[in-house]
Amino acid sequence: MKTKNQTASLLSEQFLDAVWLESGLSENTLNAYRTDLAAFEGWLGKKKLPLDAVTRAELLGYLAANVRQGLSPRSSARRLSTLRRFYRYLLREGLIGEDPTADVRSPSLGRPLPKSITEASVEKLLAAPPETTLGVRDRAMLETMYASGLRVSELVALALNELDLTTGLVRVTGKGGKERIVPLGDEATSRLGDYLKGARPSLLGEQKSGAVFLTRRGQPMTRQAFWQLIKRYSAAAGIDSSLSPHSLRHAFATHLLNHGADLRSVQMLLGHADLSTTQIYTHVAKARLQTLHASHHPRG
Repeated sequence: MKTKNQTASLLSEQFLDAVWLESGLSENTLNAYRTDLAAFEGWLGKKKLPLDAVTRAELLGYLAANVRQGLSPRSSARRLSTLRRFYRYLLREGLIGEDPTADVRSPSLGRPLPKSITEASVEKLLAAPPETTLGVRDRAMLETMYASGLRVSELVALALNELDLTTGLVRVTGKGGKERIVPLGDEATSRLGDYLKGARPSLLGEQKSGAVFLTRRGQPMTRQAFWQLIKRYSAAAGIDSSLSPHSLRHAFATHLLNHGADLRSVQMLLGHADLSTTQIYTHVAKARLQTLHASHHPRG
């Protein structure tokens, strides 16, 4: 065991050697740890305080200094994460008697705005599948997701007995086994009808399945396979390659709000248990409204 009041650089390097051996961290990660520790050591140096004599109060003072200097919450959270691992290591090795990072909460990072796409881009995406057996299936899947806002897990799990194309409704089993009824709209209903009459029987062959959407082998579609479809069609349509199935769910909610839907209705359609989960979409909608106002209103 090392003695107390080792030099800061020695403690840091000892820690870095240990985490490298234990976790096989990359050089980039080790350098990030080294940079974070050096920043903390620099701050402590002004107070003539060694790394192994830091209290919770000093740690909080350091985090507050980061905020005053304009460090982003994400960077502050990363620095705290480094220090948390560092002091847990020192405590484990018996080099300190108490972890100063215990019960210190990470800075709130906020919730990122959902990535959405314009209605014009959605139209391009929906038009990308060809008029083939697989293309008809893919168009039906894309139309259904955009029309209903289903999660990708809900989309691929859809069963035939959950569809009612006569009324244009789908019964969805969401998180926690909770069911909700979602309207599909005319276009999605029509595309689903075409798929169920022609493409699906062709994919199914002599097999039996209750799943709505099938692979070319007649098996239920997977989330990963549908993700690849989205990537391929977004590229074909000239849309951002980072588009994901979840982007269509975001687009569903955002476009509804942009066209005047109330938040409570969107909450029910998305299957959110808490309205606060849905409220993040209002930021996207408001941003769009502000842009339209600035562009078109006489006093914008």
